[in-house]
Amino acid sequence: MAGVEKRNFDSPDETRTPDKTRSDIVHLGGTTAARLTLEPGWSWSSSVKPVVGTEQCMHRHVGVLQSGRMRVMHEDGTELVIEAGEVYVIEPGHDAEVVGEETVTGFEFEPTAAGEFARG
Repeated sequence: MAGVEKRNFDSPDETRTPDKTRSDIVHLGGTTAARLTLEPGWSWSSSVKPVVGTEQCMHRHVGVLQSGRMRVMHEDGTELVIEAGEVYVIEPGHDAEVVGEETVTGFEFEPTAAGEFARG
């Protein structure tokens, strides 16, 4: 493995495109990262749940939003809105939705979630 490696999300290893969703996935340095693009009107329950078949998202997410706003509702009752420039950790057992009319663009760095998000 090289001491320094770089990739570009515009040339991903894989792209997934469920309804109102685009996940560009790159593998490098033994890990995985993803760029998520979520259109206005997107929610996990309407766009991703039909693909994965679980009642809630069961991945742990670690990332940052570049643009837009996203509401996350966790099964433990906590709810928050993540905005552009904010870093987040979302534990398994949640739903989420885009807030407003701006597309959400975010980057995921937890390798399992980055590699498996929206995979059936």
